[in-house]
Amino acid sequence: MSKRLVMIMAMISATAFAADPIVTDSTSRSVTETTVKSPPPTAIAPNINSMNSDLCAVGVSGAAQTQILGIAIGSTFVDKNCERLKLSKTLYDMGMKVAAVATLCQDERVFTAMQNAGTPCPIDGKIGAEALEIWQANPGRQPQKVKSKD
Repeated sequence: MSKRLVMIMAMISATAFAADPIVTDSTSRSVTETTVKSPPPTAIAPNINSMNSDLCAVGVSGAAQTQILGIAIGSTFVDKNCERLKLSKTLYDMGMKVAAVATLCQDERVFTAMQNAGTPCPIDGKIGAEALEIWQANPGRQPQKVKSKD
């Protein structure tokens, strides 16, 4: 009987020095030990909100996190084509139709489309054939194609 008592005492003392186990009772019995060394990383990208439909800005943000350092950045970028469309519409609404078309003609694609349609963009207050003569005499004044950053 004393051997059994010593063995039971050894088992009790061995479990007393172990980490506090989590015991779950269900249809089976399991023991889980969890060790937390550090909290999870928490870099959070800022919210760049441009909900106002009258803005021509696009919000961009991002974040990166390591175990030691986290960084989050955000910025807005202006959409030049959106600005051009809004300016043109405003000029048109004020009755300045030639100025509205001239604003759109600052885009090389619109300029080319107008030329191809036989209705050259206005220049120096001239429209139609008079404008075409000025554009042909001054090719350096034509809008240039914007190079992409590929």
